[in-house]
Amino acid sequence: MEKIQMKRRDFVKIVGLASGGLILGCNVSPEKIVINTLEDGISFVPNLFIQLQKDGKVTIVVARSEMGQGIRTSMASAIAEDLEADWQYVSVQQATGDAKFGNQNTDGSRSIRTLLRPMRKMGAMARSILEQAAAKKWGTSVENCKAENHFIVNSSSGEKVFFGDLVEEAKTIPIPSDENIILKDKKDFKYIGKKVIRGIDMEDFLHGKSKYGLDARLPNMKYASIARSPVTFGSVKSYDSSDTEEISGVEQVVQLDRLIPPAGQFFGMLGGVAVVANNTWSAFQGKNNLNIEWNSGINESYDSEKFKEKLIDRIHNTAKVVPPFKGDVTKAFNNADKVIEATYTMPHLAHAPMEVPNALAWVRDGKCDVWAPVQDPQTVRAEIAHFFGFAIEDITINVMMLGGAFGRKSKSDFVVEAVSLSQKIKAPVQVVWSREDDIQHSFYHAQNAQYVKGSLDKNGNVTGWLHRVAFPSITSSFKPMSDYIAGFELGMGFTNNPYNIPNIQIENAKAESHLRIGWLRSVSNIISGFGINSFVDELAVASGKDAIDFRLNLLGEDKISTEKSPHPFNVARLKNVLLEAKKLSDWERELPEGHGLGVAIHYSFYSYVATVAEVSVKSKKVKIENIYSVLDCGMYVNRDAVINQMEGAAIFGMSITMFGKISTKNGAVDQSNFHDYQMTRMIDAPNIHVHLVDNDEDPTGVGEPGVPPVSAAITNAIFSATGKRVRSLPLSDHGMV
Repeated sequence: MEKIQMKRRDFVKIVGLASGGLILGCNVSPEKIVINTLEDGISFVPNLFIQLQKDGKVTIVVARSEMGQGIRTSMASAIAEDLEADWQYVSVQQATGDAKFGNQNTDGSRSIRTLLRPMRKMGAMARSILEQAAAKKWGTSVENCKAENHFIVNSSSGEKVFFGDLVEEAKTIPIPSDENIILKDKKDFKYIGKKVIRGIDMEDFLHGKSKYGLDARLPNMKYASIARSPVTFGSVKSYDSSDTEEISGVEQVVQLDRLIPPAGQFFGMLGGVAVVANNTWSAFQGKNNLNIEWNSGINESYDSEKFKEKLIDRIHNTAKVVPPFKGDVTKAFNNADKVIEATYTMPHLAHAPMEVPNALAWVRDGKCDVWAPVQDPQTVRAEIAHFFGFAIEDITINVMMLGGAFGRKSKSDFVVEAVSLSQKIKAPVQVVWSREDDIQHSFYHAQNAQYVKGSLDKNGNVTGWLHRVAFPSITSSFKPMSDYIAGFELGMGFTNNPYNIPNIQIENAKAESHLRIGWLRSVSNIISGFGINSFVDELAVASGKDAIDFRLNLLGEDKISTEKSPHPFNVARLKNVLLEAKKLSDWERELPEGHGLGVAIHYSFYSYVATVAEVSVKSKKVKIENIYSVLDCGMYVNRDAVINQMEGAAIFGMSITMFGKISTKNGAVDQSNFHDYQMTRMIDAPNIHVHLVDNDEDPTGVGEPGVPPVSAAITNAIFSATGKRVRSLPLSDHGMV
């Protein structure tokens, strides 16, 4: 058992509920305490809480959004572990968007990383209260009382009592002192890291009972579809709705002006012309029949192919040098035995979650209620307050299940649209985006270009590294004229390059934005993962060394970063996943003709990943045969969910590599649906092999770290199979799929 130093004020207990149950609360953000007052006048901070009923049912409030990553199961099982709860009695309740729940933003692969320990503490605190309640009931020492699978067992007499039967006694127990809050030993885990529990939402998933945003319904609600300018930030010049109004079910047509967010905050909405109907089909058909003349605005001339050439030109010239840098790359290049140069490009990408953006809003009596699949409900709440003047306490954000998200649903523009419309038509209304809307009006992953130059000495060791990169920054969506990559984006693989190179220089080239730029699963790590892993492979070939041996040598001595960080970078852990991937893929085996193996490694969200791809190439067409991925994310909670996310990351990365491309002409996005913005299909899916490294390190990210190495692993494998180096994506541009 591990003793936990807790402050008693971090825990609260509420009794006397109408249900007869007991609520135990835990403050996980003591620096930002927000007090909530219940009807009985008792205040507490329910950032995490457990409700225990007399029938033994344990309800755990989950404040993060469920979008297929299994977070509701993971959070519940972490609490159940240290509570010693029987899984059959455990259920979850989704929290609404509210600051009292702490940070609810479900992105950045941070939920388990930041909340596992507080959740376990919560379970241990509840267990301590029940053990003390049992001791009081039996008139024995608490040392004789131990929680076991939803019972408290008396070791001296053999008696046991059900959790639910201890509710009344538990109400009389004070908050445990520090020495009584003790976490379980890892060897005693039955949920964390095990394969023994069924997903808490699995039955609802299997039987179609889960409630997604599109399932939200209110009496007399309306449905709306919005026509938006084909060119980003264009506006309505004039429109004719006569053809639309003839469609059965269409009730009215409403113009929406663009809402521009203040610099550094929120997302606003694009504006356009909304068709309101009594069913979704009529709203969609009505939108298609609108005749609109647009003012295209400043982005009308945007051509993504011409912009790519502009970026390439810029990275071939000196740009802004950014720290950290060391040594003298010019001297390294001048003294080198070999100098290698390469340019890599990737296009814009869209998230394309299976469930399109949607939101149901009801504005009435000075209040605003929303039902929507959102990743960041508190930002949604704050944005509504800002744009529409509601008091924050009069806004309720009901978080629905998310049918995929990948970062798209952390932006709340689609919710703002629904609120604006409801306010205008004075009725509840659900705004539903079509697939075409989603593809053509997203917050896109940035088109990018990278130039890398490296030098080798006569022994094939890397002596110099110059990396020049250009792409529109995410900050451009919040702050006009943000024409250079932000520091946090460069910190996703560029300025924290893991290799031990004596002379290194990173340069940041100018890149304006002409589309809305946003974060997509693993963000700028996609760019650095492709560029760095591709170029290291080129250096390995030039040195005449094996690709894995070359990387192991380039990583240098085993050491831990001295930078101030909750999870300092550990070279040995990155080496270890690479060696494990070598074993998992049987790297040195003889391959059939036309087959090749490629490897890539990446460190992101404090996790370590190595991926090996096996491809076959026949008649210039590429088939991904196998993907082998090894993940070290420290202690993981839900083993199956982690494996699922790594498998999903492999497919996500494959889609980017093979098909992913958003292009524009005359400012408008060319693609519109899955026929021209393709995804990996079942027929293309490879065998995916995942190995998880077991250790006692603190938990780190899972949802995103599997994506960055995939593209380079595939293109490196193509080189191994064919001798052809792919430096621009997607493969479909090269006729390879």
